[in-house]
Amino acid sequence: MNKPLRRIAIFCGLLVLALLIRDNWLQYVQADKLRTDPANRRVAIERYAYPRGDIVVDGDPITGSVETKAGDYKYKRTYKNGPMWAPVTGYSSQAFDGNFLEKIDDGILTGNDDRLFFRNTLDMITGKPKQGGNVVTTLNSAAQKAAFDGLKRQGGKGAVVALEPSTGKILALASYPSYDPSSFAGDRNSDSAAWNKLQKKNDPSDPMLNRALRETYPPGSTFKVVTAAAALENGKYTSADQKTDSPLPWVMPGTRTELKNEGSIPCKNATMRVALRYSCNTVFGKIGADLGNDKMLEEAKKFGFDAEQFTPVRANASVFSDNMNESQTALSSIGQYNTAATPLQMAMVASAVANDGKLMKPYMVDELQSSNLDPVEKTEPKELSRPLTPANAQILQSMMETVVKEGTGTNARINGVIVGGKTGTAQHGVENSENPYAWFISYAKLPDNSKPVAVAVVIEDDNANRDDISGGGLAAPIAKSVMEAVINAKK
Repeated sequence: MNKPLRRIAIFCGLLVLALLIRDNWLQYVQADKLRTDPANRRVAIERYAYPRGDIVVDGDPITGSVETKAGDYKYKRTYKNGPMWAPVTGYSSQAFDGNFLEKIDDGILTGNDDRLFFRNTLDMITGKPKQGGNVVTTLNSAAQKAAFDGLKRQGGKGAVVALEPSTGKILALASYPSYDPSSFAGDRNSDSAAWNKLQKKNDPSDPMLNRALRETYPPGSTFKVVTAAAALENGKYTSADQKTDSPLPWVMPGTRTELKNEGSIPCKNATMRVALRYSCNTVFGKIGADLGNDKMLEEAKKFGFDAEQFTPVRANASVFSDNMNESQTALSSIGQYNTAATPLQMAMVASAVANDGKLMKPYMVDELQSSNLDPVEKTEPKELSRPLTPANAQILQSMMETVVKEGTGTNARINGVIVGGKTGTAQHGVENSENPYAWFISYAKLPDNSKPVAVAVVIEDDNANRDDISGGGLAAPIAKSVMEAVINAKK
């Protein structure tokens, strides 16, 4: 072979070698990345080629799938009572992807999760069409309906979270206003208008905001439960009926500013029971200042503050600040200044008190299943922390029960059931100019001493008369209806 032909042969050989290397690189090294690349349209076509599995509540699916009439995608998602369940399910859309459980457990719902390999292989051998698995939730449909209907009747914005204290199961997770995920489950051509209408820039009420998990509010006087726990745990006071060192008026340290109470209430040297019953700012503000930022922060963290929670849907971290002076700590200890909490967080506070001081990790997925209902993964209850000793938790329970028996929380009373609670009216806005938020946290105790449910409710009503806004007036009746729903479901 002459020299020019040899060079051409070598060059061609190198081209073939490069092609083989590139082909193997794409087929083996890059295969998974290309297969799951969102820009690969075949991925989306395959994702919607089969009905999705269902999200299940109380044994019944709250989702479904229907065949589409046009386009490359064969199936789209449907929802039963979509607005009520949207904070749990999230959405699954051909055009706009998904979020919450629809996104987190997409592999199970589409049948593409590696844990379903054996099931899918068996179906392929038997010729059975591919099917997605199911996500079985911990939610209680009656409690969810009571929560959503209560918020809807109120007409403003708000959220409700209900937990089972002994396990951490989420029984209700409602947010209002809400949206119907079915309205934009299809392709971009048909559903863009519905999607755009729901965006905050077009709807200031922000219906797609999950207020139960993703909004933090000043918790107001509901945070006094945490401050009372800190006082007991640090030995500042050892009983509910011991008189506190609480002068009236009380000037916050380092300032000339008196911390005011609401109206003429018996707060001077009041016991913690009386102070919680009447919601004395001076008593709990001074407790916070006396304990100091470090001890208050330590107790708040035990309840879950300053950490994101994963249910598995992510919840924003609630806030209790560090490096505060005494007066700032005093204000934070009554749920003002920088203190901010999600409704989930305040339900966790009530739950820990009800569960004799043991805080369980909140979760909303009980089980993942294959298409033939075989279990793939089961969630086991997990202890998160111990904010209180059992003895101190029982002291705090007796204080919260007094609030409902004869204090600001009487609207939450339930015949034949002991209810513990705490109201809150949280100021916000420049110089507290905006309508306050109405809070109520509570738990129910049955005659057998079990505590099946703890609830947190927050209401933000921009149209309400400022003087009519209170946790006891707006939020407590909703909490009562949710607790009754859970109790009745157990009968």
